[in-house]
Amino acid sequence: MESEDDFNPMKKRQSKKKNLNKKKTTSKSEAFGNIEKKIPQDIPKIKPSNGIPKYVADRMAKRIFITAGIPTVMGMSVFVVSYIIVTKNIAEIPPSSTIAISAFFFLLGLGGLSFGILSASWDKEPGSFFGIENIPMNIKRAKAAFKPASQNFNE
Repeated sequence: MESEDDFNPMKKRQSKKKNLNKKKTTSKSEAFGNIEKKIPQDIPKIKPSNGIPKYVADRMAKRIFITAGIPTVMGMSVFVVSYIIVTKNIAEIPPSSTIAISAFFFLLGLGGLSFGILSASWDKEPGSFFGIENIPMNIKRAKAAFKPASQNFNE
């Protein structure tokens, strides 16, 4: 006599699924055991850079403070000055003018941030006051930082 399980299609499907779900497991020692053998030994190791030297970072911070900090503070102070002028009935200033002037100062601060970073000299000596001569070289450094390490090594 046949049992109910023989006529139940769900039981048969479940048993097939159990067989499909069995995965081959590999131990960590097997998976990572030969990884050192697969790395070619003729590739010279690239010395990792330590990032931006401290004296350059300090120089950048000073430039950013001046070129980005001052316009940003001015962008915030536009709201305060506009508020004082309107509340004291000195002049009628449209809100769109206040927003446009503050946006100008914030954009100027954003440009100052980029200028402060790109105009800093990477030499031990501080360089010139404006540092415009350092900008092309620092742009090349920034572009090289985003290339894959293998491309930087070949150049």
